[in-house]
Amino acid sequence: MYLYGAGGHTKVIMDILRENRIPVEAIFDDNEQLTHLLGCPVYPARYARGPLLLSIGNNRTRKTLAGNLTCAFGQAVSSTAVVSANAILQEGSVVMQGSVIQSCATVGKHVIINTAASVDHDCRIADYVHISPHATLCGNVEIGEGSWIGAGAILLPGVRVGEWSMVGAGSVVTRDMPAYVMAVGNRCEIIKQI
Repeated sequence: MYLYGAGGHTKVIMDILRENRIPVEAIFDDNEQLTHLLGCPVYPARYARGPLLLSIGNNRTRKTLAGNLTCAFGQAVSSTAVVSANAILQEGSVVMQGSVIQSCATVGKHVIINTAASVDHDCRIADYVHISPHATLCGNVEIGEGSWIGAGAILLPGVRVGEWSMVGAGSVVTRDMPAYVMAVGNRCEIIKQI
């Protein structure tokens, strides 16, 4: 497996791949001064090839790169994650240590399900979403493309978050949130358009 990006997200994905005995062949990055990361060679981004994981936390950057690269994309699922056999996990997505994805949940392309996040039954997560550490999506939650759910946020059953929105850390979402907003708090309220 090859990785694109040489930051903190890459380090966690490397751990996941290594625990699954999947060799990390190389990392590609825009910083041409960087030559190694955790014992793995780093090459200029122009040499990127697949199977590849976009190991970059920024949702918009992942979308841009996925649209510009023509290689195959892989997946990374920690051996300590619990993923239902009835869940769907699409290409390029990663599931970090201690996370849970329950029955009939759908996870789109290039999604990050971060450390100890919980995605319950029948949730629908669109492409390029980031579910941060310890976030909880109760049953039948829908997250629109590119949205970011902050650490420790709780989304109650059946709520929807529109595309490219942000839910702040520790927030409790009790009702639907539209697209392109930042919302925070318990009860979660919109604080600005983004």
